[in-house]
Amino acid sequence: MNPLLKPFNTAPFSEIKNEHFSPAIKQFIEDTKSEIDAIANNTETPTFENTVEALENTGQQLDRVTSIFFNLNSAETNDEIQKIAQEVSPLLSDFGNDILLNEKLFKRVKQIFDSRETLTLNQEQQTLLEKQYKGFSRNGANLSEIDKKALREIDSQLSKLKLNFGENVLAETNAFQLHITNKKDLAGLPEGTKEMAAQTAKEKELEGWIFTLDYPSYVPFVTYADNRELRKKMTLAFGARAFQNNEFDNQKNVLEIVKLRFQRAKLLGYKSHAHFVLEERMAKTPEKVFSFLNELLEKAQPAAIAEFKNLEKFAKELDNIYRLEKWDSAYYSEKLKQRLFSLNDEQLKPYFKLENVIEGAFTVANKLYHLSFTEVFDIDKYHEDVKTYRVTDSEENLVAIFYADFHPRAGKRGSAWMTSFKPQQIINGTNDRPHISNVCNFTKPTESKPSLLTFNEVTTLFHEFGHGLHGMLANTTYKGLSGTNVFWDFVELPSQILENWCYEKESLEIFAKHYETGEIIPMELIEKIKASATFHEGMQTLRQLSFGLLDMAWHGSDPSEINNVKTFEKEAFSNTQLYPDVAENCMSTAFSHIFQGGYSSGYYSYKWAEVLDADAFAHFQEKGIFNKEVANRFKDNILSQGGTQDPMDLYLKFRGKKPNPEALLKRAGLLKD
Repeated sequence: MNPLLKPFNTAPFSEIKNEHFSPAIKQFIEDTKSEIDAIANNTETPTFENTVEALENTGQQLDRVTSIFFNLNSAETNDEIQKIAQEVSPLLSDFGNDILLNEKLFKRVKQIFDSRETLTLNQEQQTLLEKQYKGFSRNGANLSEIDKKALREIDSQLSKLKLNFGENVLAETNAFQLHITNKKDLAGLPEGTKEMAAQTAKEKELEGWIFTLDYPSYVPFVTYADNRELRKKMTLAFGARAFQNNEFDNQKNVLEIVKLRFQRAKLLGYKSHAHFVLEERMAKTPEKVFSFLNELLEKAQPAAIAEFKNLEKFAKELDNIYRLEKWDSAYYSEKLKQRLFSLNDEQLKPYFKLENVIEGAFTVANKLYHLSFTEVFDIDKYHEDVKTYRVTDSEENLVAIFYADFHPRAGKRGSAWMTSFKPQQIINGTNDRPHISNVCNFTKPTESKPSLLTFNEVTTLFHEFGHGLHGMLANTTYKGLSGTNVFWDFVELPSQILENWCYEKESLEIFAKHYETGEIIPMELIEKIKASATFHEGMQTLRQLSFGLLDMAWHGSDPSEINNVKTFEKEAFSNTQLYPDVAENCMSTAFSHIFQGGYSSGYYSYKWAEVLDADAFAHFQEKGIFNKEVANRFKDNILSQGGTQDPMDLYLKFRGKKPNPEALLKRAGLLKD
């Protein structure tokens, strides 16, 4: 029997075969349709309970199975899974539209929404009602039949295009390898990086060393390799992903996605896709986003230009490099950082053994929120690399199940993310606890060394764990408002604030221990980490702003006349460009955040959330980074509340005042005290 059709708690990965997914998804679509029909055709007067709450609780099994499937399509995919995704995505898109364009159902929800002032609803119920009503009205419920048909067609096309975009990026990432057979070409590379490359070559039954476009291989190579031509080769390959006029080219996909998104927004009565998206964000309007980004640009640009000129001067003095190129960026930045601070990743990595950092994150969560993490071995996993944990509170009540998947492999997309296999909700009187997953791509252990993280990887682990805590500590009634189901420009606050603990002595001493000697990281190195924290912050800020501005350029106006992806991108980058453009490279064709993920018209939220996190962490610093009172207020007002209230209201309850952008500028060294 199909294991997905049976009731289960944790995902039964060992029993699931690829052929189980499509029948299960189709079956549960039909089952959920029946649940929806029962609500829409109910002859009783619409009430919050028999309509809004009933609708929220439909599709429980469908949600579980699709979350398992699409998480595997990101973390452990193959040709067969990708083929199934192409088959079921349009079905799910059509089904989503069947619900949102169901006139009888909308009529019932609207009747309750219109009489909401006369109902005695609590805050969470009011929010759910408003979210449901907007879900219908913002997705075509008020359209004519002809326009509803057009909307369905657009959504079906978009679901296929986004999948295709992601598959192309993954295929291009996997297609490239730099095969080195001459040891001289390894000059400058750390021993651990060379060992990992030798291990990769061995796995592929080749002599020498293999470097790939996976982050743990790519980033050290372009940062440390002395051979400038090979750095160039790697950088060009990375920047050319899905931009090579081959079967995996994404230029057509990009243009079709932005044009369909614009058509969809116009159909719904909005000026652009960004206007549609931002209506349900803290920022509210594209104008406010542009104002926010440009205000930061004004502060960061002078610092970035000065930093770039200084880097140029340094490269010229060191190696007679008269024109810095993109493949020089990480290399000379690292060299200059070493000169200024006598600090490099190779000094730090021995203190950041992956297992110790994981335990450190767990200890920080325990000191802040009284959580305990116990590794368990009786929960099914989708890959042997995955670790599973039972998360409990101080009274040993189950808080969550936590999956951790930390190493790259062929079927796993790059980057790092948090996701869920099961949401938190209170249903039938039971507080059903969530199953949360962190997925990253960190350096694998080698034959002689454990997995040793760069400091950047340490902050990435804490970042994703912050998202994880947002999911684990969720404590709301409805799954649609639980955990990370918040405004997109608020979702990065729990993740970004946790990164701050990576820079604090009191925190570092918990987990930064030499993997061979057990020696706690010396105070001298902690001081260097803090001193170097704002190194090239102007350039880093400019880079993030450039991505946000590119996103807004694609989605903030009518894209109908755009016919060349590279030309358009180059224009969008013109105010933030420091390095010479590389004709063979294009960022948009591999910009998965906005063309495959959920960040379209939302990439600015990383900087927006930095304002929130800098201001919030300043409060922790005032009271103590493990202060119980502040931690409890953050948990009770931010982490546990999900999307039950307006984010600014939640922030005010935690902080007592609105966030001050100056906290970010001061932390970044872009504004002096």
